[in-house]
Amino acid sequence: MAIITISRGSYSKGKEVAEKAAERLGYQCLSRDVILEASGLYHIPEIKLVKAIHDAPSVLERLSGGRSAYIAYYKSALTRLVKKDNIVYHGLAGHLLLKGVPHVIKVRIIADLSDRVRHEMTQEGVSEEEARSMILKDDQERRKWTMSLYGADPWDSALYDFVIHIQRFTVSNAVDFVCDAARLDQFKTTAESQQKMDDLALASQVKAALVTISVEVAVTSDYGNVLVFTGPEGRLVRKLREKIKTLSKEIQGINNIEVHPGAVVPPDAI
Repeated sequence: MAIITISRGSYSKGKEVAEKAAERLGYQCLSRDVILEASGLYHIPEIKLVKAIHDAPSVLERLSGGRSAYIAYYKSALTRLVKKDNIVYHGLAGHLLLKGVPHVIKVRIIADLSDRVRHEMTQEGVSEEEARSMILKDDQERRKWTMSLYGADPWDSALYDFVIHIQRFTVSNAVDFVCDAARLDQFKTTAESQQKMDDLALASQVKAALVTISVEVAVTSDYGNVLVFTGPEGRLVRKLREKIKTLSKEIQGINNIEVHPGAVVPPDAI
């Protein structure tokens, strides 16, 4: 019983691995479902949400927090969907968005550039040079997105529990590896690890509810005791305090919620 995240580039067979592993394990397979969930929960047009979270942020957007709300909405939707367990997720940055949950298995699927170029040529009807350029541009955009938002390089193998190279290993081999990992004791869901998942989901919901007031808000949850961290006392803090008065009624699982202005933000805050 686990949550499996599969990070993949274009034409790496990661989608195929995810779907076949989910089928074999009897798990639900998620990807675009998260976009639809976020769009419905937060009343944002799907196309606007897709563009906001997938396009590489510019320097101006990073400084202004232009898409922080969209990422918060996406994370809230993702954690709501996966906290029920038995999930294979092959969408946006699962290995980072679900960080800190012990029963999450983080997998990276890679493939040779030459194989990917051939698939791009066939799929798009372009020359080898054009296909190579398109794939390298896509890779760089994905890398810029992760680096700018999380300060993490998606090509860093240390971010994953294991990396599978689809060449000598086949898709079938990869599915075997993923399914075998899901059965290991260290990735089985325990009461303690489920509590971490529930707290992450709760903190994510609270942040999504507050991010329109302040993009710099950070949130933690420990057994439903929620702490909200923000800048020094001021108008935004007063607005946050007003908002949290209603959150206990709006969001299930909150035992207590407090705003801590000007406090040091814990490393596990989201």
